[in-house]
Amino acid sequence: MGNLLYTIAVILIIIWAIGFLGGLVTGSIIHLLLVIAVIAIIVRLIQGKKPL
Repeated sequence: MGNLLYTIAVILIIIWAIGFLGGLVTGSIIHLLLVIAVIAIIVRLIQGKKPL
């Protein structure tokens, strides 16, 4: 389950970066995805689990 959260976080960050660098203005949804990705990474770090 933890590996899944890490994977989702990475995917969300990539989607955010594409939207940000591509100049697409999609409103607050992109920033919401970034916040969710960062929270998932922080939870993973707090749990102390290492990625595979």
